[in-house]
Amino acid sequence: MYIIGICGLSGSGKSSVTRAVLDRFPGKISYLEHDMYYFAKKDRPVIQNFDHPSALETSLLIKHINELRSGKSVERPIYDFKISDRSDKTVRVDPKPILIVEGLLLFNIPEIMPLLDLRIFVDVPLDVAIIRRIKRDHIERGRSVQSIIAQYESTVRDAAIHLVQPSRYLADLIIPQGANNLAALEVLYGKIRDLLNSKNPDGFIRSSESIDEDC
Repeated sequence: MYIIGICGLSGSGKSSVTRAVLDRFPGKISYLEHDMYYFAKKDRPVIQNFDHPSALETSLLIKHINELRSGKSVERPIYDFKISDRSDKTVRVDPKPILIVEGLLLFNIPEIMPLLDLRIFVDVPLDVAIIRRIKRDHIERGRSVQSIIAQYESTVRDAAIHLVQPSRYLADLIIPQGANNLAALEVLYGKIRDLLNSKNPDGFIRSSESIDEDC
């Protein structure tokens, strides 16, 4: 299994890039979202900062990555942002030749970095990301604009500047403007196509195998 990590600011377009890849290669790619692994209230009643690694049950994410690598299916949690808690339901994720792991803080977690064969950073200006975040949280998650701005001022901006943006230098590939950058997406599609065409007889790509990163 070949593992691709996609990181970037909240509102940068990580999910849009991932959806574009999944749509281009239906049935070929597994997908795990780090923000589905926020702690449940029963395990951590109060989360002061949702933009810090301590808010996420990363140990469970790593366990699921390793299980998928070994050919096992996993039950991925569902975090409901409207109630700020995990749902009692899960989503089954089956192993595929390629796994995409997407998250705001992926490149800030030392235990995850060695698991990623290709690291992608979706890069947009901070002001663009916050405007997108306001629209998303207000429309999709039912939050007031005032609460979104308050959270941005208290934790989001600091994490963006001191954690997320510096992690772009750990990326193998940077995609400016996210899913709007069609040329960059075509480069990524070409890489994935090459990987799928060179898979092992058992249908999985060994994460220990190296590939040429120049497309």
